[in-house]
Amino acid sequence: MAPQDSTPNGTSSDGTSALESPLLKGRPSSGGGTGEGVDREIETAFFTPRRIGMGLAALLFLGALAYGVWTTATGGQVYTVDREKVTVSTVTQGDFQEFIAVTGTAIPEQTVFLGAVEGGRVEEIFLQEGAMVERGDPILRLSNNDLRLQLARTEARLAEQRSSMQQIRMDMEQRRLSLRRDLAQIKNQIRQLERQHRRQKQLHEQNLIADQEFEQTRDNLQYQRQRLALTRSAYRQDSLTYQTRLDQQRSQQQRLDDRYETMQETVQSLTVQAPIDGQVTSLNAELGQIIGAGTRVGQVDKIDHYELRAQIDEFYIERVRHGQTATTEALGDTTHALSVDRVYPEVENGRFEVDLAFQGDSPPDLRRGQTVRLRLELGQPKDATLLARGGFYQSTGGNWAYVLTENGDAAVRRPIRLGRQNPNYFEVLGGLEPGDKVITSSYDTFGDADRLSLE
Repeated sequence: MAPQDSTPNGTSSDGTSALESPLLKGRPSSGGGTGEGVDREIETAFFTPRRIGMGLAALLFLGALAYGVWTTATGGQVYTVDREKVTVSTVTQGDFQEFIAVTGTAIPEQTVFLGAVEGGRVEEIFLQEGAMVERGDPILRLSNNDLRLQLARTEARLAEQRSSMQQIRMDMEQRRLSLRRDLAQIKNQIRQLERQHRRQKQLHEQNLIADQEFEQTRDNLQYQRQRLALTRSAYRQDSLTYQTRLDQQRSQQQRLDDRYETMQETVQSLTVQAPIDGQVTSLNAELGQIIGAGTRVGQVDKIDHYELRAQIDEFYIERVRHGQTATTEALGDTTHALSVDRVYPEVENGRFEVDLAFQGDSPPDLRRGQTVRLRLELGQPKDATLLARGGFYQSTGGNWAYVLTENGDAAVRRPIRLGRQNPNYFEVLGGLEPGDKVITSSYDTFGDADRLSLE
């Protein structure tokens, strides 16, 4: 290798010191000795692209690791919720009363319909709807000429029947008098013949009279006796015959009397009267209107006492019984107790009806058709853990709920088990204890979050 040209001062031919040459940096000089010929290190940048990439990867890894540890400790996905927009209810311990909320309609305890027994033309209307009436007060009057003619004919037949009966009685009395007269005559003749027969018998035994005269008297006496028996038999037979005819006539007259009374009542019914004390709540009649027999023309309500009629979902038909109690919402600042008086078995459009009677006097301001909200109890109260009802049930089906932590800053999803329910509370069977605070408002906006952060 050819030696490098240099000057005695150690410089290269191009004027550069050998110690400053990059090629010689970090290597010992060929001269050795004092160290003045040692090469210097070249300075380079610390944040190289490779180091920057490795740092970012490390940061991402540490962030993912921290997120995994944090979500594991806090229960999964977290959703931030405004505290003012959720409803928080406290689990309590108390009596659970299973009941259903129903709406009852006020109806009078007694309603009597007004009907036309016989058809006719409306001649006069005495009262209007809403009028208060007493039993027997006239409400309207109908006219029916055919009915009045029938009544007149029946009255004429009844008069004829009474006349016929009177004639039969007269004939019977005359016949009795005639038979009694005949009997009296026969008895008188028999007495005379008996005396004559006794005298002639004595004379005949002494042969003082002829046999023919004695036998004639004896035969005449025997004849009169037979005649007496026949007359008595005829008297009895005539009495029975006339009595039978008289009984038949009496029966016929009784039938005519009954028919006449019925027709009189029918004619009287052309004037429609109030059947009870109360209020005329319906009257469907106009002057001159022709109303057919049996047509309902109105109704009268007994308004001093009302009851409620409610429609209930058929789901409860097996659980509603006579005698169950119910309570109304406040009516005039007062609640009222009722009991189930009648359960109608028919189901129509998925609902059935019940009548509920007030336990005591009904509210004084209650009116027909007024609706009243009430709670119908389905069983006896039972001690239970209670959770207020809310929209959360539609989202969870009662299988889980968000329960607040001790500090109240978050709510954690927790499985629960609910039982019976009423319009106010759920019966808690598991998963919650008295004092727990539960979000009971709707969960629709929370998605699948496992934890809610309350701010």
